[in-house]
Amino acid sequence: MKPVCLVIGAGAGIGGTVGRRFAQEGYHAALCRRTDLEGLNRLVDEIKSDGGAATGFLLDATETNAIESRVAEVEADIGPIEVVVYNLGAQIGDRALKATSLKAFETGWRLGTFGLFRLASSVCPLMEARGKGTILVTSSTASRRGNGGQHSHAAAMGGRRMLCQSLNAEFAPKGIHVAHIVIDGAVDAPDTLGKMLGPERFQQLRETRGNEHDGLLLPTQIAETYLHLARQHRSAWTHELDLRAFSDRPWWNH
Repeated sequence: MKPVCLVIGAGAGIGGTVGRRFAQEGYHAALCRRTDLEGLNRLVDEIKSDGGAATGFLLDATETNAIESRVAEVEADIGPIEVVVYNLGAQIGDRALKATSLKAFETGWRLGTFGLFRLASSVCPLMEARGKGTILVTSSTASRRGNGGQHSHAAAMGGRRMLCQSLNAEFAPKGIHVAHIVIDGAVDAPDTLGKMLGPERFQQLRETRGNEHDGLLLPTQIAETYLHLARQHRSAWTHELDLRAFSDRPWWNH
C-alpha cells in the first residue's frame, strides 16, 4: 500500500504540481479542489500516464464535515495519510474596509484558518497514533504583514501562521512536522494569478518577468521545496520558510 499525500487545493498551480511531484516519489496523490472536474481528471490522468497513482475529488472546504469526511474516506479507501498539503487561498481581492462585507471577511477566515483547524483536527490524531506525519501549509506575505485593502486576507493568513505555530508546539514532540511556507511573490499559475490579472496582463507579466527571466515563482520549483520539507530529519525540521524569486524584494523591505 502506497503512502498518501493528500492535497487540499490541488489546482493547476502549486497544489496540483506538488501532488504530481509526490506521486513521482511513490505516494498516492489524493487531490482535492473545489471546481473544474475536467481539469482535475486531466491532472489525475497525467499522473497515471507518468506511472504514478492519483485520485481526484471535488471538495468545498467551507461545507460542514467536507474535510473531515474526505480524510476518513481517504484513510479507509486509499491508505494512511503521511503528508497533507493545505493549499487553499483566502484572497478575496483588494477591498477597502467599507467594501468588505461580514460574509466576505468570514469566508476568508473559513478558508484561511478554520479549514486548516478542521484538517488538523482530523489528521493529527491519526498521525499521532502512527508516530509520524507531515503537514505542509501554503501561506502568503499577508501572514507576516498587513496592508490596505487586505483586511480579510491578512487576518486569515495571520491566523493561519499562528495556528501552525500552535500545532507545532503540541504535535512536533509527537512526531508530526508542521511547516508554514510563505509564498512571498507572484506565482506562475494560470488558475490563481492568471485569473486575478486576466489572460492579457498575465501573459505580459510572463513575458517581462517570467519564462527565461525567472522572476515568477515556478510551481515545479516550489514543489521541490515541499518534497524536501517532507523528507527532513526530525533533528533539523524547518517550521517556517519563505520563498520568492531572486529578483524580488523580501516582504520586510516593501
